[in-house]
Amino acid sequence: MMKTIGMVVALLLSAAAAAGCRAVPAPAAATSATAPAEARPTLPMADGPFKPDWDSLRQYRCPEWFRDAKFGIWAHWGPQSVTGAGDWYARQMYVEGTTDYKFHLKHYGHPSVLGYKDIVPLWKAENFDPDRLMEKYKNAGAKYFVSMGVHHDNFDLWNSRYHAWNAVKMGPKKDIVGLWAAAAHKQGLRFGVSEHLERSYSWFNTNKGADKTGPKAGVPYDGNDPKYADFYFPPHDDDAQVYPLNPPDWWKKQWSDRIQDLVDQYHPDLLYTDGGIPFDEVGRSLLAHFYNQNIKQHAGQLEAVYNIKNIPDHRHGDYVEGVAVEDLERRLLKGIKDAPWQTDTSIGDWFYRPDDRYKTATTVIHMLVDVVSKNGNLLINFTQRPDGILSPESENVLDELAAWMPINGEAIFATRPWRTYGEGAAQGKDRNFSEGKATFTAADIRFTRSKDGHTLYAILLGVPAAPVRIQSLAGEKIARITLLGSAAPVQWKQEPDALVIAPATQWPCQHAVAYRVTLAP
Repeated sequence: MMKTIGMVVALLLSAAAAAGCRAVPAPAAATSATAPAEARPTLPMADGPFKPDWDSLRQYRCPEWFRDAKFGIWAHWGPQSVTGAGDWYARQMYVEGTTDYKFHLKHYGHPSVLGYKDIVPLWKAENFDPDRLMEKYKNAGAKYFVSMGVHHDNFDLWNSRYHAWNAVKMGPKKDIVGLWAAAAHKQGLRFGVSEHLERSYSWFNTNKGADKTGPKAGVPYDGNDPKYADFYFPPHDDDAQVYPLNPPDWWKKQWSDRIQDLVDQYHPDLLYTDGGIPFDEVGRSLLAHFYNQNIKQHAGQLEAVYNIKNIPDHRHGDYVEGVAVEDLERRLLKGIKDAPWQTDTSIGDWFYRPDDRYKTATTVIHMLVDVVSKNGNLLINFTQRPDGILSPESENVLDELAAWMPINGEAIFATRPWRTYGEGAAQGKDRNFSEGKATFTAADIRFTRSKDGHTLYAILLGVPAAPVRIQSLAGEKIARITLLGSAAPVQWKQEPDALVIAPATQWPCQHAVAYRVTLAP
């Protein structure tokens, strides 16, 4: 199927080239990438209680809406979906010998002639229906929605005031962020945006290279063309995958201008940065501005969530506990974290692949329950094809979530952790990109509780065939036990070492089942 998709896209590219898309004209940049910082328009930092220093930022408290929400859906979507080659295409297509480089050479041409700038016009989003998708996401249980604002590929998905390479002027010629925001608000979901821009300066700089071998050895890739410096960046040597080392002040300022513009135009309640807080005082100023303007948007109440990552090597920006909500990429914790946190993951690859392997609804539900039991939220990307539609596999998972959530949502939403997260052999590996290391069964039990503490939920990560033994509830004073989604009486008894519950004759749902345990006064 990958070969077929590639052939179709290659034909589209040929047609586009014939129509004049082969050599994409350099757009008139809203702000030139080489302009000095003092020549750039400056968005003032909003007045308010937060200042750009750590002591001030430690005033932050996570809002209740986020603690109650538990489940969010993310649209990690953009021009890189066009190729069907998955994540990091914009970088890897310029790294000689990689799979993406070979794919690009075969299906599009050599990157000295046809580069990433020529992929951008092929992203049309012609079947994008945000209202339909948002309704489906809400039915699946999502309480907040996050639109990607800009990935490492330096292409803004909104009507950017500071960057001409954006989705309103090029590609789909649609305000993707704005359309998502309107759809989310219509469904009553909290709205957020993600930005991955801070390391674009280094990550995307592979476009300055050239082949070292073969017939094109030494021929510069198209990123060396000064006409496209506002997209590909002016010449420099840093092409690391991580936070740029010693970036120029103009890049720090451009990052700040663009992300502040994103915040000020769309007023998200959640902002996600793919790393720590970048660029020292520049990043702290942006964060203080985000918090202060959010307070004004909510009549004096701080409703903002800023997601950042704690990466120990310090090559992705600063992390200071308490100034934001920690995000863990594709990760399950071993135990309860005192502060609210979030795991982000994807149903498959981060960008579309026609031959992708997708998570099942069972996997998603088990991850959600495990994360919530440990005081976290789950944010998951449902990968979109370049035209804007979801794969049948994603549609099916969403439908199964929509069937499971009305039955069991009481044990998920607006809950808090109990004194222990659960019991059973399966645990997370507690490191990034290790989510697939845990396999759950009905013997794995996770606990949540109501805010008032009177009701406990015991959620089994499977559908048991034998009596359920819950050791953590041995000796607890229990008034009543009911099975969510069932009116049938539950048979249970206390034994010295466990609460024992007889299996139901008919289970109300698949994937996982939840018991409501009413504790005696």
